[in-house]
Amino acid sequence: MPHRRVDEPFDPIQTLDEIKAYCQRSSSRYGTNLAVKPPNRIKFHWPPHPTSYEYHVLASDWTKSVMFELEGETFLIEVAETPFGVFGKSEDLWCEARGSSLSDMLSNLKDVVAPLFLRQKSIANCLERSGRYTESISELNGSDRLKLLYCEDRDIAHEAHQHIEMSHFRNLYFPSLCHILLDRTHPWRRSAQWCVLDLFEDLPSFTGSEADEQFGVNAMKQLIWDAEDDHARTVYKAGVVLGGHLPHRFGGEALLECLNSPSLVGRRSAIHGLFHVCEWVRDMDTRVIKALREHAKSEDNRQLSAFAFAIANDIERGGVDHTLEPIFEFEN
Repeated sequence: MPHRRVDEPFDPIQTLDEIKAYCQRSSSRYGTNLAVKPPNRIKFHWPPHPTSYEYHVLASDWTKSVMFELEGETFLIEVAETPFGVFGKSEDLWCEARGSSLSDMLSNLKDVVAPLFLRQKSIANCLERSGRYTESISELNGSDRLKLLYCEDRDIAHEAHQHIEMSHFRNLYFPSLCHILLDRTHPWRRSAQWCVLDLFEDLPSFTGSEADEQFGVNAMKQLIWDAEDDHARTVYKAGVVLGGHLPHRFGGEALLECLNSPSLVGRRSAIHGLFHVCEWVRDMDTRVIKALREHAKSEDNRQLSAFAFAIANDIERGGVDHTLEPIFEFEN
């Protein structure tokens, strides 16, 4: 059954208030406001490949049915008994399984369904609901899509990110997206912030004025400025977005200011981002090279000092490649 896609206007201020309250509740819920290092994204594919197709099970072979109970829910399973084993399929769950017997097939079906249930429970948990969420993310409203950016399952966050990106009302998401960048309470904020940064590669499509663009850049700058970690390479990405995508739109100036960030990973991000600024705004070369060399002389961290000198040299040579950023001991 096709899912209905919801793309309707909403009150951006009310939604912002909801997201602020959600982040505060999440801090209490998890018992900490320290940023968690999220796992890598694992792409989810459903439905899985139909097992019966490989064995050429015919429509006429599905002659029986059985009721199957899983985690308090009951599902009708169509059954086909063949020389190659017993096959079962569920129209409700969109999956199949095979086994040597009926009980073996049902046991295997439980394993096949497990990833789907886990995903649906993750969505419900992130939305502060019980049970499992069985509808499409496309049917959620703007507030719930924003909440899913914080999901512990990064593939779910990515799907929510895609729906926001495709929305005709991207500007209505803007205040809440900026708040996510400024959020220092939700433990799973790093992957949410990464999603926002990816959206803000096209910042003008989310804003309605130059003042909004400045606000968005300042939110990214603040993320770099006080970063305590670089989980999910989020702070690194902030420098890439400012330097590689928004150098003309306040990004270059913001990165120059971030050379004075108290954050070690923040300064690393700024140094790297400035290389990309000079790829796009050649008029800034002289100023950036000077700033990097002056910073290198005063930088307390030896790795960053060497990195700043090296990036300044890379810019001066006009190369397309640059020195790789250092990895700090606490990141190993």
